[in-house]
Amino acid sequence: MMITGRFEDGSVYQVQVTGDETRPVIGSARAAALVQLHLGESIPLSPTGPLRTVSGRDIQAVRAVLDRYTRVLPLA
Repeated sequence: MMITGRFEDGSVYQVQVTGDETRPVIGSARAAALVQLHLGESIPLSPTGPLRTVSGRDIQAVRAVLDRYTRVLPLA
């Protein structure tokens, strides 16, 4: 899954969410560090839940981290 987003400072990133435990995202070192920072935490998959523990293998949870801490841009 390819995701394009923007950090709070306006920097744009593009990553591929891999589903690999050791390297959950490829493409942006900053986005990869953000995901690594939140591994093992519980995060809601949507504004109303359900909660899921962030794992590199869980593509939905990795996407939820990016949604929560950055502005994910819609597909063109």
